Amino acid sequence: MATFVWEGRTAQGRVVKGDNLEAPSLEAALARLREQRIRPIPNRVKQKGKGLDKEISIPGFGDKVTTKDLSLATRQLATMIDAGLPIVQCLDILAEQSESKLLRTTIGTIKKDVEGGCTLADALRKHPKIFDDLYVNMVEAGEAGGILNTILNRIALFIEKANRLKKKVKGAMIYPCAIVGVAVLVVAVLMIFVIPVFAELYGSMGKALPAPTQICINISNWFVGYWYVLIAAITGIISGISFYYKTPHGRMKIDGIMLRMPIIGDLLRKVAVARFSQNMALLLSSGVPILDGLAITGRTAGNKVVEKAIMESRISISQGKTVAEPLRDSKIFPPLVCQMVAVGESTGGLDTMLKKVAELYEEEVDDAVNNLTAMMEPMIMIVLGVVLGGLVIAMYLPIFQMGSLVGG
Repeated sequence: MATFVWEGRTAQGRVVKGDNLEAPSLEAALARLREQRIRPIPNRVKQKGKGLDKEISIPGFGDKVTTKDLSLATRQLATMIDAGLPIVQCLDILAEQSESKLLRTTIGTIKKDVEGGCTLADALRKHPKIFDDLYVNMVEAGEAGGILNTILNRIALFIEKANRLKKKVKGAMIYPCAIVGVAVLVVAVLMIFVIPVFAELYGSMGKALPAPTQICINISNWFVGYWYVLIAAITGIISGISFYYKTPHGRMKIDGIMLRMPIIGDLLRKVAVARFSQNMALLLSSGVPILDGLAITGRTAGNKVVEKAIMESRISISQGKTVAEPLRDSKIFPPLVCQMVAVGESTGGLDTMLKKVAELYEEEVDDAVNNLTAMMEPMIMIVLGVVLGGLVIAMYLPIFQMGSLVGG
């Protein structure tokens, strides 16, 4: 079976194209396009991998599915299913129209699995790097309940909201990191190029230097002579922390420290609560059993301490107790959240209550991000002022002293 790249026009005259059309021959490929009500453009339907169309792939480039690609594909699939198209045809069209090469290839494989008798959820489960447990289990619930189009729309909305939440947190860190990066670069330039010039000038004077100036010159000399030691030490520390974080005990320890940090810990806690509430509300409203929902939510928590608290809630409810009690005992989830979860359990509207919690904490995350940015900006400026100003004053201190002696 050959694969063809193609371009054609729809009945409305819009140009569409794809590069994953499978057919035994060129004539069969043209026929398949016409069946889909696409008029092929002459000389634009060619077999893939031949002549100038041969693909050149560079490892590490173009091999990732973004949340935008996944959200768009999910919405398109929901729309086509809602229109009454068979699932195999939906996947076929989706594979041809997706802009992501990896997603096109993956959907093509999923289509073959579905044609072979697999359910859509089972076919998706074979690609965990693209479709996580949350996605797969919701699709499975949608297939079982006959509401796959509704579930897919919910998934697309959830992906978009989760992506917005992630971008807010990352966006809050970009400015401080950029400022700190520039400051480190400026200090390095001063240490390597500027301070040695002053050291040479002062050395020719043959007089004792003030303590701050001598300290700066000593640090500069060490920096110039042993810069590779500093880089090796920083690299070793980062590698060591990264290796330790990959161990179960290390991840639990570091995640716990992150949650206890004065400013960032509060933000991470609110993000964890918002994510837990979003995931659980989505799963429960889609018909996923509560025990399965807690297991999935725990695995997608992103923090081992939060995951442990959620898994303890799962054990609690499996023993006939409530979800709220272990959440309250974990000291991670705020009392308001535990109270609302308890009310939701007692009234039978846990999914509705969790949805309200998610909406509340999304706003809390917005406020926390704004507060974090507002607090960090003056703190960074003060630290930079002290460091850079201290270096400048230390290097000009001998000149000031000489001026006062001459004046005297």
